[in-house]
Amino acid sequence: METHKEKILVVDDEASIRRILETRLSMIGYEVVTAADGEEALNTFRDTEPDLVVLDVMMPKLDGYGVCQELRKESDIPIIMLTALGDVADRITGLELGADDYVVKPFSPKELEARIRSVLRRFDKVGSAGIPSSGVIHVGSIKIDTNKRQVYKGDERIRLTGMEFSLLELLVRRSGEPFSRSEILQEVWGYTPERHVDTRVVDVHISRLRAKLEDDPSNPELILTARGTGYLFQRIIEPGDEKY
Repeated sequence: METHKEKILVVDDEASIRRILETRLSMIGYEVVTAADGEEALNTFRDTEPDLVVLDVMMPKLDGYGVCQELRKESDIPIIMLTALGDVADRITGLELGADDYVVKPFSPKELEARIRSVLRRFDKVGSAGIPSSGVIHVGSIKIDTNKRQVYKGDERIRLTGMEFSLLELLVRRSGEPFSRSEILQEVWGYTPERHVDTRVVDVHISRLRAKLEDDPSNPELILTARGTGYLFQRIIEPGDEKY
């Protein structure tokens, strides 16, 4: 039986980068499709249904930010952005638009390959400890189904990216326990931060989760800030645990 190959869409206007990544990613077992600009990227995405997108920021016709916005309207596909921009704020913009991670140019192909593996492996990164056998957790109006990887607020399904869900599941399964940004980055993204800016990936994802789940994101009641540490999910009290 033929093994399914995970498909990567590489989007970059530099032909040399497309060739290098296509060669290297193919050698380690991925199927690779490419696009040279933003418009071609959207068409190729819809035609080929890849498992992950590697997306350059600075491109003709439609830049990477625009592509990311369009993809998030119709898909939760993992997105890793490539950026040569020196300003940290510009890098964070891609995350705020829905990207899962970013790699700064000039980059090591090995680093990008490691990031790709980590993002694609995210569904297996978070264990089931602290999760009821049903896989369903209720916190106020929020229902989290860890089996289907779906979240509802009341009767409305809240659309989360895979990385957002993995982050939420990590916090929920150890509710009441604070995590540092570095711990979250290791648990969910699968790598140790080399620079302080790396932990901003966590901050932006927390902000995105709060915007989707909290009644008042500026005054969160579910995903709390642990002063001097990082973040934690409010302690979940299961039926029968109210008395001590």
